[in-house]
Amino acid sequence: MCRAHGLSGVLGARAWTSGSRTPLLYPDAVTLTEDATADDVLDAVSTGPGCSVKDSFATLDLSGAGFHVLFEAQWLHREPGLPAPAAPDGVVWSRLDTPGELAEWAAAWGGGDGPAHLFRPELLSDPSVAFLAGRAGDRLSAGAVVSRGGDAVGISNLFAADGGDLDAAWAGCLSTVYARWPGVPVVGYEQGDDLAAAVRQGCVPVGPLRVWLAG
Repeated sequence: MCRAHGLSGVLGARAWTSGSRTPLLYPDAVTLTEDATADDVLDAVSTGPGCSVKDSFATLDLSGAGFHVLFEAQWLHREPGLPAPAAPDGVVWSRLDTPGELAEWAAAWGGGDGPAHLFRPELLSDPSVAFLAGRAGDRLSAGAVVSRGGDAVGISNLFAADGGDLDAAWAGCLSTVYARWPGVPVVGYEQGDDLAAAVRQGCVPVGPLRVWLAG
């Protein structure tokens, strides 16, 4: 996402950081190891209002630096040996190819009110990222972002449009992922109803994370 917005971060031994403010909803720093410290992230970012830190192991306390916990979530893992869920009948999942499709996906993801401008067409040419959409006829009913890196496939931004069935969205997405990338574990993180739906589709919570926000 940062590359698509013309930003480059710094990959350190214990944290990834960006000296410039990252796009809305994306962190300015991400801890990479459990022993990362507050100094590892705060010394390398602009800590004013709007700065956010993904505390990947829920080990930091940034309250003394003017941050509060925005939300807490659980990391998820789905074993590659598990069978793929059955995709719901009547919904066809595919990968997006065009800027027009991406704009339609972003509008559905944001429910008409979200920051759809986040998802720039440059993302479609990134080989490590795939935007997936589930369609029931002409209607885009669900979607997700799939990121391939290392030995896993990450799922993020999964949604069911207009308050639809999250279980069906997870099942359709996972079925598509397992067809395209067989034998690869699936990872991600969720909270609340999204977490419950992912667990019902075979994802296992494996640890906490926090996102801190300044201001």
